[in-house]
Amino acid sequence: MDGALPDLLEALRRDRALMEPDRLRERIEALDRLDALLPDAGAPAQCAQALQQQLEAANATQFEAIREAIQRGDGREALQRWRRAGDGAALRAGDGYDWRDELVGGVLPFGEPGEASALPPEMVFYQPTPARHVFDLLDRLALGADDVLVDLGSGLGHVPMLAAICSGARGIGIEIEPAYVASARACAQALRLANVAFVQGDARAADFAVGSVFHLYTPFTGSVLRSVLDALRREAGCRAFRISSFGPCTRVLAAEPWLASDDALLPGRVAIFRTRS
Repeated sequence: MDGALPDLLEALRRDRALMEPDRLRERIEALDRLDALLPDAGAPAQCAQALQQQLEAANATQFEAIREAIQRGDGREALQRWRRAGDGAALRAGDGYDWRDELVGGVLPFGEPGEASALPPEMVFYQPTPARHVFDLLDRLALGADDVLVDLGSGLGHVPMLAAICSGARGIGIEIEPAYVASARACAQALRLANVAFVQGDARAADFAVGSVFHLYTPFTGSVLRSVLDALRREAGCRAFRISSFGPCTRVLAAEPWLASDDALLPGRVAIFRTRS
């Protein structure tokens, strides 16, 4: 460990192209490595902190450029290069986060939401859907301008906003926590996203007549989940739509006789279901 930070600093200094715009992923991952080593850094800490500031400044410049593109209506193209940028391997399964979450967090100007309320029974603590899974989901859904994606338990609104930015579809977030709704609305307004809306309220009282896709990252369990699924089942008697799910609620959806999986159900990947005719 003693030589790890000096070795990393030397490797980063030798990489003269690290500050170029197309090296965003490498800079984010370098910052993660620096963060991990700095608490035990000792003498090299000052040099590491200076490099850290340079990397963060380069990323901030790029995040601002992407935000400006979104405000102009060019967000799809601005994010396209990063949606599939990976290590050449298949999509990494699981609910862990990676450099794309730093990208999304840097581009979407949330700020700090207000203090959250105590969770009602059967509501699950908010975690955003990992960005790599959101981008993978959007590729598979192939949404168009006539689609409406409704995120049930939308938290800070990552999924509806990315759907609107990357596809032109309308995005709606339903969220019970007022502080999260206020933060998501402020973000959408700052990005000038006219096709995104956030509703503060219980998902059981949502208008299920709106939505060609409903997304759930296990926002609730038990009787709350059952009530929402029963409402969606009744809506499925009138029209067809899709449901995407991530996390433990996927097992519940897979057992619903009125739903059919869109493709093979793979552990640790967002599942897509279609209503049966």
